[in-house]
Amino acid sequence: MSSLTITTKDALTGPVIEIAGDLDFDQAPRLRQTLGALSLRPGQRLVLDLSALRFCDSSGIAALILARNRAVAARADIALAAVPAGTARVLRIVGLDHVFPMHPDVDAATAVRPGARAPS
Repeated sequence: MSSLTITTKDALTGPVIEIAGDLDFDQAPRLRQTLGALSLRPGQRLVLDLSALRFCDSSGIAALILARNRAVAARADIALAAVPAGTARVLRIVGLDHVFPMHPDVDAATAVRPGARAPS
């Protein structure tokens, strides 16, 4: 059985969800449940920290798309941080690298852009 750890924390720009382990068919519903309970306000940025992601199958990719859709519905941004090479390759192959802004780490993903105000 695969294992997955999901941790939610707050940054100045909005929520950060750390996803560690295997985001697969068995575990993707846990991420969808976390996203459903998430409070996301307009102007915030939802960051998915994938630095400890070991594996991501098509169910995991679908959960990432759900996260994006949730952010769009809330009039918020989304960003992926520290995307593992294998997952980044899949995102490129299916064209999702044009849908998800990707950053090298959480600090870069949660940086307040010059001239922008942090969400209240």
